[in-house]
Amino acid sequence: MIGGRRAGTPRPPVVVVIHGPNLNLLGAREPHIYGRTTLREINQALESRGDELGLVVETFQSNYEGALVDRVQQAQATALGLIVNAGGLTHTSVSLRDAIAAVKLPTIEVHLSNLYTREEFRHRSLLAPVCMGQIAGLGAIGYCLALEALARLLPDHQPSTVGQSDLSHSSQVKSRTATSSKKGAARK
Repeated sequence: MIGGRRAGTPRPPVVVVIHGPNLNLLGAREPHIYGRTTLREINQALESRGDELGLVVETFQSNYEGALVDRVQQAQATALGLIVNAGGLTHTSVSLRDAIAAVKLPTIEVHLSNLYTREEFRHRSLLAPVCMGQIAGLGAIGYCLALEALARLLPDHQPSTVGQSDLSHSSQVKSRTATSSKKGAARK
């Protein structure tokens, strides 16, 4: 047995989920904006949904930009896709944007709140142009929706089941609308 599987059994595809600065405070930090779901609950739901979809989900959180860049680069060797919530670095980090572009992995950007209904400086994502899509404003379920989307869109992967995520039924999740007509909402 190697890591819970028989020797010679291929490892399921890996999706790396990267959480940026201050996301370790979820559940307590401004719950009226970010909801009451903790990062641990989000990660557990992602790992459970990943199992259902035939994916291994690896999660990583750091408050340091360089650590996030390093994890994106490391993912190139093992992952088939990325889910990234860079927090405040979404609007400032050219380095993280360049790392995502360099690894050429299908990437979905996730935000708990709707960036386009918040302060003007949050309306621009430096990451969006190098991501295949963005999910914003749907609360914690946005992460599971991103995972389900990757499962459907990844080359050479047929998801075993695609349905409702565990978090979609949670009374702790506060959803928000993700549509916006403000500038920056549409991507080229």
